Amino acid sequence: MTQPSVILATASYDHTIRFWEAKSGRCYRTIQYPDSQVNRLEITPDKRYLAAAGNPHIKLFDVNSNSPHPVMSYDSHTANVMAVGFQCDGNWMYSGSEDGTVKIWDLRAPGCQREYESRAAVNTVVLHPNQTELISGDQNGNIRVWDLTANSCSCELVPEVDTAVRSLTVMWDGSLVVAANNHGTCYVWRLLRGNQTMTNFEPLHKLQAHNKYILKCLLSPEFCDPHRYLATASADHTVKIWNVDGFTLEKTLIGHQRWVWDCVFSVDGAYLITASSDTTARLWSMSSGEDIRVYQGHHKATVCCALHDGAEPSSC
Repeated sequence: MTQPSVILATASYDHTIRFWEAKSGRCYRTIQYPDSQVNRLEITPDKRYLAAAGNPHIKLFDVNSNSPHPVMSYDSHTANVMAVGFQCDGNWMYSGSEDGTVKIWDLRAPGCQREYESRAAVNTVVLHPNQTELISGDQNGNIRVWDLTANSCSCELVPEVDTAVRSLTVMWDGSLVVAANNHGTCYVWRLLRGNQTMTNFEPLHKLQAHNKYILKCLLSPEFCDPHRYLATASADHTVKIWNVDGFTLEKTLIGHQRWVWDCVFSVDGAYLITASSDTTARLWSMSSGEDIRVYQGHHKATVCCALHDGAEPSSC
């Protein structure tokens, strides 16, 4: 198989992962995933592999193969894996699970290299652009910064007691972090460097983005600048696009018929892909706010999507 320049994948409660031609909407590969539902998908920076986070395993599939079998399975979580991602040059992977742990995995070696205890079900984990801090959010409302250099928790925040943090996102330059919760609220902090390397959170804004759960929040990528957006995907069937300068509402993306679980920007921020319980994924134009492609083929809720349409990293 020749490697497509744009890799788009979705996963559904129908126990399949599908790869799509982004422009035509054609599904060109389906992987059966009988073990569990897939909660999160992530593509490695070099576009070679797709990680699927399930219950309780993470499986790595070869993007450029037709093999239905994973090339590796990561197995030490004991409950749903809700978050997965990669260090910028793909040497290691991180994950977060409802078993209350955040783990780090060396992709070249089996087994988990490090484990951090959050003491509550972890819903979301993001890697700071400095590549040395992980930020996790859990079901009890805790946000924790895990300093990978010091190998410890360096910061703890609770924006709303007993309100689950559903999703976290960090600006590409490390200047902002946003946490979205089950009450439809986004908390925004400026990230400041302290005397040491430790990150300090300075409260910047509280945004009542939706009246129902926010299932995913996502800040726009570097090549979208000077425009900076926050996307919030919600149980109210919409995705809202906010201008980060003042957090004013730019657009509401309307078209999905059920919950919108996930979203991902194209590398230049011109497009957004969304995944919904209505079984579809959609491609939206950020300039018009219209959906320009619907990806149909799943038979149950489509709960996660992954897109890699950028260049492979030379180094990070």
